[in-house]
Amino acid sequence: MFGHGKTSYVCLPCRASYKQPFGDWERRCPRCSRALVHVGSAFAVPRRRDDEAWRVLSVLLNAGVRFHKSCCGGPGYRPRTLREVRDRLAYAEATGEPIAQALVREELP
Repeated sequence: MFGHGKTSYVCLPCRASYKQPFGDWERRCPRCSRALVHVGSAFAVPRRRDDEAWRVLSVLLNAGVRFHKSCCGGPGYRPRTLREVRDRLAYAEATGEPIAQALVREELP
């Protein structure tokens, strides 16, 4: 009756996002033919010219952070500025906390 929901995939070099049905096969960017990164269904695409937002997104994705819905609350906290990312990376290094976990921490102690 209902079709499968779509989820977001991103090409970081092209700064492009695509909504596609979820599946186990590898997806390729239609622009550059590189592999797309599955980012989740709660992903909000930054503007292509927003260099800082794409740099932050690159750090998050390379650390393994994704944007999946957690019930009705959305994906939870994600840093939006390079300063927030730097603060969380420094905290992870000082405490030994995994980087992915430190990046999604809403407040630093």
